[in-house]
Amino acid sequence: MMGSLFSVFDPVGWGGFSLNWFSVILGGLFLPLLFWVSPSRVGFLLNYLFKFLTLEFSVLLGLQGSGVLIISFISLFVFILGSNLLGLLPFIFTGSSHLVFTLGLALPIWVSVISYGCFYHINNMFSHLVPQGTPWYLVSFMVCIELISNVIRPGTLSLRLAANMTAGHLLIALMGGQGYGLGLFILSFLLFGQMLLLLLELAVAFIQSYVFSMLSVLYVGEVLE
Repeated sequence: MMGSLFSVFDPVGWGGFSLNWFSVILGGLFLPLLFWVSPSRVGFLLNYLFKFLTLEFSVLLGLQGSGVLIISFISLFVFILGSNLLGLLPFIFTGSSHLVFTLGLALPIWVSVISYGCFYHINNMFSHLVPQGTPWYLVSFMVCIELISNVIRPGTLSLRLAANMTAGHLLIALMGGQGYGLGLFILSFLLFGQMLLLLLELAVAFIQSYVFSMLSVLYVGEVLE
């Protein structure tokens, strides 16, 4: 049972070459060329979303946050959101449910933040190791805790996204495999539950994309402040 349940995440290949990861670039194919030229309801919705994200990221990054950083994190949000939403479609590989995908996004961000902070904002890096108001006898203990929390940041950032996306897909697969042999009355309740679960997964796709990008901005903002 568990083998068949997790088989929805098995790699699918053709000619010895894995084609799963092509799904992460399929999002651009769903947008027609006129989307970038003529205004539409989808365009207005995206503009509102981008303005909201720009305001949120600007507050966290402070005065030193440049437009390039804001655009980069908005692009990260859109990329993760597109992968999450594509994974809800039937027979499409969900890249964001795998640690290879999420760690590949979190680790470069963390390494860049640490490297930039050590070269240009070394005082800020050390000041965050001891929170303000810490008693003198807890300084060494807090330094160890903060160092550990900084080291495990890419792991927790990637694991949070992968675990949430995997849990939802497993629950959908588990409920979808229970309809065989059921009566019409019970089957109708099962379909209704599947629809509610799909709506929940749509919300999780947006929330996890926002959380991943927002935490990444917070890590950068700690160095720039």
